[in-house]
Amino acid sequence: MVIEYVGQSIRQVNMRERKYEQEGIGSSYLFRVDQDTIIDATKCGNLARFINHSCNPNCYAKVITVEAKKKIVIYSRQPIAVNEEITYDYKFPIEDEKIPCLCGAENCRGTLN
Repeated sequence: MVIEYVGQSIRQVNMRERKYEQEGIGSSYLFRVDQDTIIDATKCGNLARFINHSCNPNCYAKVITVEAKKKIVIYSRQPIAVNEEITYDYKFPIEDEKIPCLCGAENCRGTLN
């Protein structure tokens, strides 16, 4: 285990995204736990929200249940060296409007979605 992705548990992601747009917040840190729940780390998260995407990541995200509560935990795939960047695959859903990937990995897919 590397770190837990923490933030506020929400259900209405569209309303939250609109609110952030109205406030001028360009980046939000929303991580889907399941069909109904999202963890919003935009205003009250920890350092996990700053972990970058990679098509060749050294970590992975997993939803676990602790005392009947679902949590997102980042685990390492391999030993991680001191000062090595921690990354995981965001696994964004496929959409028509593509988000370019800039991870630089040899096996880069070219888009996040």
